[in-house]
Amino acid sequence: MTDARHIEAQIYERLSKVIDPELGRSITDLGMIAAINAVGVTSQGDGDVPSYDVTVHVELTVEGCPLSQTITNQINGAIVSYPDAKLTPHIEVSSMSHDKLADLVAGLKAERKQNPFNKPGVKTRIFAIASGKGGVGKSSVSANLAATFAALGYDTAAIDADIYGFSLPKLFGVHTQPTNLNGMLMPVTAWGVKLISIGMFAGADRAILWRGPRLQRSLEQFLSDVWWGDPDVLLLDLAPGTGDMAISVAQALPNAELVVVTTPQPSASDIAVRSGLVALQVPMKVRGVVENMSWYEHKGERLEIFGAGGGRRVSDQLTETLGYDVPLLAQLPLDPDLREVGESGRPAVLNEDGALRSDALGRTFRELAEGLLRSE
Repeated sequence: MTDARHIEAQIYERLSKVIDPELGRSITDLGMIAAINAVGVTSQGDGDVPSYDVTVHVELTVEGCPLSQTITNQINGAIVSYPDAKLTPHIEVSSMSHDKLADLVAGLKAERKQNPFNKPGVKTRIFAIASGKGGVGKSSVSANLAATFAALGYDTAAIDADIYGFSLPKLFGVHTQPTNLNGMLMPVTAWGVKLISIGMFAGADRAILWRGPRLQRSLEQFLSDVWWGDPDVLLLDLAPGTGDMAISVAQALPNAELVVVTTPQPSASDIAVRSGLVALQVPMKVRGVVENMSWYEHKGERLEIFGAGGGRRVSDQLTETLGYDVPLLAQLPLDPDLREVGESGRPAVLNEDGALRSDALGRTFRELAEGLLRSE
């Protein structure tokens, strides 16, 4: 093998460690590296270190791939960090042919013929965020909890299963549709979280008028027709109450764990208990309770605007009825930042750079996320 061919083989090996951010697979396994050409050049001032121009022909899955620059940067890094020669990278980017893309998608779909989260040995932790009624901040809790998991380094996915009242796209600042690869959807990634929502297709100003069977089918499509990879954590933002979607989630994801969100006042907490009692009729464990809007901080004083004790009441009643411990996992303040920052398209628990806040709110969500991941 000539030196140039040896360099090409070594570079191909190094590129096998570059992972496509959407598909979660090596770019070599996906067939994205069409060719590598190394040409020796006369070194100038580098002593005995051999020098090569290395041209890599990259075929992306779609033209204008939004992650093209990310992949290109990783390829450049893999080349210039080669230790035994001075390599100058030249990256030529194109898109796969229709036939090649069809073959790739067919192979990926063959691996995911059914719901990938309902198979033996799946390590993804699944949390379904529920509430008895609307207006208690369930979606805000879902968005900030997902963002917290991602900020802590977990591969995180979130499904907006609140078909009628979808809000995750707005809370994450998403205004684009998922990429469609020959019928397989790539979730949109925002603030480190892979997202899918009916709102990405319907538009924010459109009412969804679906009944039971179609609701169930929408969840099945979100689970099996979207390429999630192998996330560490999957969150589902459920619709309020105990309707069709909650039952569909329990049937499709029997290993999911329910997290009930309530506010302190009895009118909310009494209804929240009902959402947890779904576990009596379907194979789903209630992991715990989150009390939102517990207090408002005003001049150093905590004002309990909505009363007190709702989260504890829900926890105690579910523990007694279900026959196992359903703890009060967290109490969250009524914080204007949660609304103002969240409405701007950034989960309030994150700083502008995407890092987890280090204040009381950040610590509370960190403790909530870490607590949920502890084995029961």
